[in-house]
Amino acid sequence: MTTVRRRALAAALAVAVPLTAASCGGGADGGHRAAGGAPASMKAFDVNPVPRERVKDGGILRWGLTEFPTQWNINHVDGNLAEVKKVVDALMPAAFRADENATPTPNTDYVTDARVTATNPRQVVTYTLDRRARWSDGRPITWQDYEAQWKAMNGRNPDFHVASTTGYQDIASVARGKDDYEVQVTFQTPFSEWQSLFWPLYPKSANATPDAFNTGWLNRVPVTAGPFRFQAFDLTAKTITIVRDDRWWGGRAKLDKIIYRSLATDSLVGAFTNGELDVFDVGPSAPDLARAAQARGAVIRQAAGPDFRHLTLNAESPALSDARVRQAIVLGLDRSAITRSDLQGLGWKGTPLQNHLFMNTQVGYQDNSGELGAFDPAKAERLLDAAGWRRASPTRRKDGKELAVRFVIPSGLQLSKSEAELAQAMLRRIGVTVTIQSVPSDDFFSKYVIPGNFDIAPFSYIGTPFPISSSYATYADRTRASDGKARWNANFGRSGSPEIDAAMRRASSDLNPVRARRDANEADKLIWREVNVLPLYQRPQNWGVKATLANIGAPGFYTLRYADIGFTR
Repeated sequence: MTTVRRRALAAALAVAVPLTAASCGGGADGGHRAAGGAPASMKAFDVNPVPRERVKDGGILRWGLTEFPTQWNINHVDGNLAEVKKVVDALMPAAFRADENATPTPNTDYVTDARVTATNPRQVVTYTLDRRARWSDGRPITWQDYEAQWKAMNGRNPDFHVASTTGYQDIASVARGKDDYEVQVTFQTPFSEWQSLFWPLYPKSANATPDAFNTGWLNRVPVTAGPFRFQAFDLTAKTITIVRDDRWWGGRAKLDKIIYRSLATDSLVGAFTNGELDVFDVGPSAPDLARAAQARGAVIRQAAGPDFRHLTLNAESPALSDARVRQAIVLGLDRSAITRSDLQGLGWKGTPLQNHLFMNTQVGYQDNSGELGAFDPAKAERLLDAAGWRRASPTRRKDGKELAVRFVIPSGLQLSKSEAELAQAMLRRIGVTVTIQSVPSDDFFSKYVIPGNFDIAPFSYIGTPFPISSSYATYADRTRASDGKARWNANFGRSGSPEIDAAMRRASSDLNPVRARRDANEADKLIWREVNVLPLYQRPQNWGVKATLANIGAPGFYTLRYADIGFTR
């Protein structure tokens, strides 16, 4: 399961990480492993790029998903999922797109130019919009859509349940330029990763009120503006169907339609090998990868992902509310052993990740884990003693209560089950009882992770080209809604501090990249002590793809061009 780490800041999938692409060699054409063949060298992306003129017109693409989302506003905390993004990217505008090296450029189907036009006394960014761009209801895409999204996302009204406020909260105004197709964004404080904003963009109707933002896209996609348009949900078959939009002003989509089908994780590989699916994200399961590699007429596409596997620890859980207990759990887990177990058979040499913000292949990476970076059960036991949890063989007790935690996992995912069982055995040695709770994969985020109904949960975060701003919401301190209740937004670990917020804001507002990386690492040191997210390792991306498919596969940082996806001639 993964979550997309979003700006401010994404179970399968939350939005983050890098300043540079995580590439382990290979050329721009990407590489792949043929069914049953040996793995090729790792690539920055692996999508079988083919020129549009060599892609067939027509055809239906069957795409496997791990869950059937209900919230289709990806800017909403409940919609901040990788499976939502796989659909929304075909339907909604984005101001920018990224190449395989994580370099952002204007997405010229919507924005013909975007640049910083002033820095003194304030940073101003001017966007020039493509006048042809229209929403599916016929309304042109104008500066008003940008203004409405800023107002919804800037955090000033906490009744908008946003996944992230980063960047948007730094904007002083969004105004009309010389006409409706020029947008002038003025920042009250400098924001170095301004290209991360309005990616994607929703219509002003979606951002008009908290109710429209929070509920207007529940089980519906009312407006689109992409090479495809929404056609239907099938709640029984758990499919989402999108079809070519003939009113699209860009290059005509090659496919007639895409049918996304949600299946339990352990059923996806069976559907792929049986020929029921054309493409799916295999994930980091060696048995599934081996099965998918044997599928007739298929290839495995593998790339260095901007993603990392981790365990989230819920600080609002009674058992984990004391940071010393969370730190003891970190020390009691042999992350090297978990990493070796997870990656066995994937052709990927992983080492424990010692940074929350940068991948270990990226500029800016440094080990900030300190005393928490090594497996040390003896020290873990001393921390638990100091926290008042005394040995009452075989478990620890305090005030008559057993030190027990729920390790919640999505059903059908062997990887999570193995992680939970390893953690259960390891933590038993320091007197912590772990109960493994398997829940339906469709419910894992919506009913467990997002509302905080867990003690420990394993999933993966998917990165963006913006390492600092895309991580903010994952670690940002709580805010208060108008009813006085705490809002953690995309911080599923439910722990933070003003000091962490301040360090991340310094990093995101400094236009000097060296200083920004330094401030980000200062924030990371503080995050380690909070034990919000426990990084495990950088993930490879493994996709099973029909061999005749072009322009789709393991994307790394690359933004897929949905209009160009199709079957080769």
